[in-house]
Amino acid sequence: MTTPYDVKRELKKCYAPKNTDWELVDIPELRFLAIDGHGDPNSVAAYRHAVEALYAVAYTAKFASRNDLGKNFVVGPLEGLWWADDMNDFLARLKDNWHWTLLINVPDWITADMLEEAKHTALAKKTLPAIADVRSETLHEGTSAQVLHIGSYDDETPILTRLHHAYLPANDLREAGLHHEIYLSDPRRTDPAKLRTILRQPVETRSG
Repeated sequence: MTTPYDVKRELKKCYAPKNTDWELVDIPELRFLAIDGHGDPNSVAAYRHAVEALYAVAYTAKFASRNDLGKNFVVGPLEGLWWADDMNDFLARLKDNWHWTLLINVPDWITADMLEEAKHTALAKKTLPAIADVRSETLHEGTSAQVLHIGSYDDETPILTRLHHAYLPANDLREAGLHHEIYLSDPRRTDPAKLRTILRQPVETRSG
């Protein structure tokens, strides 16, 4: 039997880094299921509904791909793009002001038609209106600063402050995209101090 596609295995530098200080990595073009929202992920119901919808569509697409195409894949980890109209609100963890796009990576062979069919099938099985908001997204982040953060999500501020106020200026770099997080741990089952999260920031040279 063919080994299922697993983005964490295929792109170890992008999805299984070991560095705990910032390093540059080249991120290839990748396809995702995506859904957008706003507000504190700990309190707004829309965040939970978005996560449920993404996984419902991802697993429906996985089973359809396996059964119809003979191509299986491991559903990727939950990811998120995060920003605020005032980025100081982001660094200060003023979560009510945050915007987010949640993501799950899917293989290139999952076409737009397959996505729409997966949404239709998932909606027929689950009462999750947010499924209708799931869309396809292609990202090509290219050169990015990346680090493996171990600890609570709320303990990210020091390493993000180091990125923006030390690492980027010292390397003549600036932001060239949205703050990106990849969640390698299940927060429902993991001690906050042991959570493993990849933090990623697309960058470009200041003179570029």
